[in-house]
Amino acid sequence: MGAVTASPLFERLVDDAGLFPPTSLPMDEALARHARDLSGRSPVLTHLFLCPATRLGQLADRPPPHIGLILDKGELPGTNSLNIVSIDLPAQGTEPLVNECLATGLPVYVEPDRCAPGWLAAVAALKHTPGLAAKVRCGGVTPEMFPTPEELGSFIEICVDLGLPFKATAGLHHAVRHYDPELDVYRHGFLNILLATCAAVQRESPFEILASAESEDLVKAAHAVPVETARRARELMVSYGSCSTSTPIAELRALGLIEEGNG
Repeated sequence: MGAVTASPLFERLVDDAGLFPPTSLPMDEALARHARDLSGRSPVLTHLFLCPATRLGQLADRPPPHIGLILDKGELPGTNSLNIVSIDLPAQGTEPLVNECLATGLPVYVEPDRCAPGWLAAVAALKHTPGLAAKVRCGGVTPEMFPTPEELGSFIEICVDLGLPFKATAGLHHAVRHYDPELDVYRHGFLNILLATCAAVQRESPFEILASAESEDLVKAAHAVPVETARRARELMVSYGSCSTSTPIAELRALGLIEEGNG
């Protein structure tokens, strides 16, 4: 099998969230999979290993080359010799904690609480602090944890209008929006979010794309994205966390959006 080749729209798209639900790999298995992914060198993967702060100690013997720190406690831990390259803060992160994270000089992704009053204003306010970027939760274990296409589209529009980079997390199990009968909810697709960001970059509405479950329409739209639009969209939508690192690659290949090269 040849090397995977990808357009700028799909390069360095997927962070490794194997430690997180629903996959919840044991640390040894997560690290072993990450090592295999590094050897595979797929351009679709960022090779950023997302790790909760409370589990950093388990990385001492086999630290991944690049770690995205997910703060799941109210303080910034000592990282010793670990190569932390970004920090994700929960919605309830305090101002002193935010400032402590900013002092590291690393990109800091903040997830304002979508259920709180003034959610979108809180997203926009991140732009006022250099070093802060946004994070949006796209799903969870209950239907209420899934933003509507209108909510997600408004988030994307604000980030694009302000030039505010963002990441997406949770619920993006497949490329295309689809119905989940267990939760009785439509799950967002990572391809939908990418294309919605492209639409916003081109000053077009992102809402219809986010609501589409038609894979053929989305594939046509993806092939039609100008290279400069794709690059700008990816400057803004930095990446998304996925429990599976193989499914996004397999689905993009099945849709004809990436291909096997000769390398």
